[in-house]
Amino acid sequence: MKNNKKQQRLYSLDALRGFDMLMISGGGLFIYLMYGKTNMGWLNSLALQMEHPAWGSTLTLFDFIFPLFLFISGISLSFSINSQLNKGVSNTKIYKKAFIRMIVLMLLGFIYKNSPIDIYHPAEMRYSSILGRIGIATFITTVIYINYSWKKRLFWVGGILIAYYIAMCIIPVPGYGVANFTIEGNLMGFIDRAIMPGRLHDGIYDELAISTHLPALTLTIFGSWAGDILRNGKTSSTYKIKYLTIIGVVSLALGLIWGLHFPIIKRLWSGSFILVTGGASFLMMALFYWLIDVKKYTKWAFAFQVIGLNSLLIYLAYDFIDFSYTSNLLFSGLYSFFADKWHEVFESFGALVLVWLFLYFLYRKKIFLKI
Repeated sequence: MKNNKKQQRLYSLDALRGFDMLMISGGGLFIYLMYGKTNMGWLNSLALQMEHPAWGSTLTLFDFIFPLFLFISGISLSFSINSQLNKGVSNTKIYKKAFIRMIVLMLLGFIYKNSPIDIYHPAEMRYSSILGRIGIATFITTVIYINYSWKKRLFWVGGILIAYYIAMCIIPVPGYGVANFTIEGNLMGFIDRAIMPGRLHDGIYDELAISTHLPALTLTIFGSWAGDILRNGKTSSTYKIKYLTIIGVVSLALGLIWGLHFPIIKRLWSGSFILVTGGASFLMMALFYWLIDVKKYTKWAFAFQVIGLNSLLIYLAYDFIDFSYTSNLLFSGLYSFFADKWHEVFESFGALVLVWLFLYFLYRKKIFLKI
């Protein structure tokens, strides 16, 4: 692995992470609440894109949010690992740091999903989480990244996704047979029901459980490839944008074609879903990089960067701090004369404002939660 000695901070990466976290921490809800509030058809259509559809339905924009974050984590990992290697940090120490980070994220995810924790009923607890998935994906990707070139990492991606697909097509599930992609009959749900402790999210299935970790982490490996492209000091910005765009388009096309047989199902983390969302992530990164780091259109992105620099903190804070309650206390008098149907919209918008002001205060004080 060749390391670049000079690595400039990618403001586009912070902005893209911030955009992603904005959707998670209230932005998506605000848009969703706009449904039916006006006669604008495009706005109603956009609002419906801000929720996860039923199993096996057409993808929505909101389905891309978590895969994009896994992809972004891979980009950050590429910069972080090479920075450590350039400072003379050993592989062993990098592995140890990534492992500890994984454990911490798994614990935080467990607390997040089970608060208040009922220690007397462990069977009712949910042991899988978004944070846990991020920790596992970044740890395994760290090990693969340090030991394999980008070309060999692509073989890892292909091998994992193809093995996942073959397993579902040849291993029968009792009562459902092979190649069953329903929530009740898919192989991964059957495995997780057999080995996962505690409670699954849907009783019979949990998209964050053990069996879907492997396909999900390929998005982080994809991200590490994008990170290598972006930090390459020997290529021009134009080349980087073209490279990211071509990869994105090819990945999208392959995912759509594969989806004709292996359905694009977000909660199953099917190979077609991985390729489609991975392709979209490459394209989003190319767009943000072109606008912010190349064309220097930075003013509009500052609001996203403030969020992106404290993504973990706001993810946790949004669950433990009731911004909506505070928004209602502070702003309800300002919108009380509007029709009742608009109150939830203004309350949600007020919560978003409070979230951003909270993060801006931390930004000015240079307080960032890092693990």
